Amino acid sequence: MADSALYRELHELLPGRVRAGELMKNHTSWRIGGPSEIFVEPEGREDLRLVVSYAHRRQVPLMVIGNGSNLLVTEGGIRGIVVKIGSGLERITIREQGITAEAGAKLNRVAAVARNSNLGGFEFSAGIPGTIGGAVVMNAGANGSSICSLVRNVLLLSLEGEFYQKANKEIVFGYRSSILQNEPAIMVEAEFSCYYRDKNEITEDMEKHLARRKLTQPLGYPNAGSVFRNPPGDSAGRLIEAAGLKGLRVGDAQISTVHANFIINLGSATARDVLDLVERAREAVLGCFGVELRLEIKVIGND
Repeated sequence: MADSALYRELHELLPGRVRAGELMKNHTSWRIGGPSEIFVEPEGREDLRLVVSYAHRRQVPLMVIGNGSNLLVTEGGIRGIVVKIGSGLERITIREQGITAEAGAKLNRVAAVARNSNLGGFEFSAGIPGTIGGAVVMNAGANGSSICSLVRNVLLLSLEGEFYQKANKEIVFGYRSSILQNEPAIMVEAEFSCYYRDKNEITEDMEKHLARRKLTQPLGYPNAGSVFRNPPGDSAGRLIEAAGLKGLRVGDAQISTVHANFIINLGSATARDVLDLVERAREAVLGCFGVELRLEIKVIGND
């Protein structure tokens, strides 16, 4: 693949930032996934604009990822170009009663910066993995709050290579969703509105959330967080456990004994192992309770 015309052209366009055959298991929290055809880590907005517009112009499949904390990538890998928005786009800026953060900034880091600046609002996110980009696009939430309540506006990059903004009301946030999931664009930056709060009070709340997370989630094994969205008025974890599937194992994938809406990688789980458990959980919950579980994770790859 390193000899392909696609690789050569991108390497010339972005020297040092392009790799061929990069294993996606190194870029997902599940530690599962085959090779990407071409893997690019932009060092800034101009790099991102160049690779996105190149892919659009050449009609090459493009997949943009952040921390990979809600992705299941199959062993067949990903064709085309994978762009990882990470350390090259992680700038955080404090402004009066708010924060601006680039899409690659870790949500935990933004929450820590907010705390140290006496800015309230991000307490709920303590311990949530992932980047700001993924958090906004998926409307990440926990502890009764979601990030949509903080978003003021976002900066997007169209597939043609043009930057533009959307305000909160245009993003149409929902439960673990937003219009950005279907927008033909990449999130580059978000501006958040916060409020003054004593640093010690913020710290106390964040420590409570972290302690609860440690007690109720299998943090000792690679996972992708909640596999299914919670049905209205119920909990996917409760339904899976009530169906008798807690602890069920396929290969090295297991429905967690700590929280049944988590599937953990015990060491060498494959995407097929995980997907088998997903289907078993869906079938069991539908059969027992008549409830159809919907995925919260995203499954991508050639298989």
